[in-house]
Amino acid sequence: MSTPDQADEPNYRVVISDEERYSIWPTYKDIPSGWRDGGFSGPKQACLDHIGEVWTDMRPLALRRLMDGALPAAPSRQE
Repeated sequence: MSTPDQADEPNYRVVISDEERYSIWPTYKDIPSGWRDGGFSGPKQACLDHIGEVWTDMRPLALRRLMDGALPAAPSRQE
């Protein structure tokens, strides 16, 4: 049985940015540009728990690629 507070709580979906950062977004709103559906939805805490399980590397995608050698480093500034 849900409490009145739980019954009024909106459902959320897990969303992932182009840089593979995770967040939650209300299901009644369109997903903003630059984000995609992460394949999980439900109550807010369930979404946050899911993110806690799957988002194990907090570095943005570009930084991970740079550190893994997949992107060239920015040119050094010469004076």
